[in-house]
Amino acid sequence: MSQAVEQFNRRLLRARDVMDGAYAQPLDIRRLAGVAHVSESHFIRAFQATFGETPHRYLQRRRLERAMFMLRETSRDVTEICLDVGFNSLGTFSRTFREIVGESPTSYRDRAEVKPVPTCFTMEGTRPSSFGEARAKNRH
Repeated sequence: MSQAVEQFNRRLLRARDVMDGAYAQPLDIRRLAGVAHVSESHFIRAFQATFGETPHRYLQRRRLERAMFMLRETSRDVTEICLDVGFNSLGTFSRTFREIVGESPTSYRDRAEVKPVPTCFTMEGTRPSSFGEARAKNRH
């Protein structure tokens, strides 16, 4: 790998780290593209080519990972969780949750079991799949 490609990949990783740290904030492509030192359209294309999903979908999945944790570990209202993880509307949150996870937030909460295992294993086993994988599961 050339040094230029390696540096570009690091800049993309820094932008993704910004998204991880501020997942509950609105997505600002201009700011993220600035972190990567590229144009907005190039950032979106490069992010998708590198990570396999658009920045918007990555952010949605990251928000849902946090929401899934909160649904399993707290008794907080679904609407509160929706707003805390960065969604502006319960309808959008519920629709996106169902598309990616394959069931509604309430159904997920009802069937989720808290198991006494290390957090890293729990997170791996409960990580939402990409958009296409969830659709494929629902067809079978």
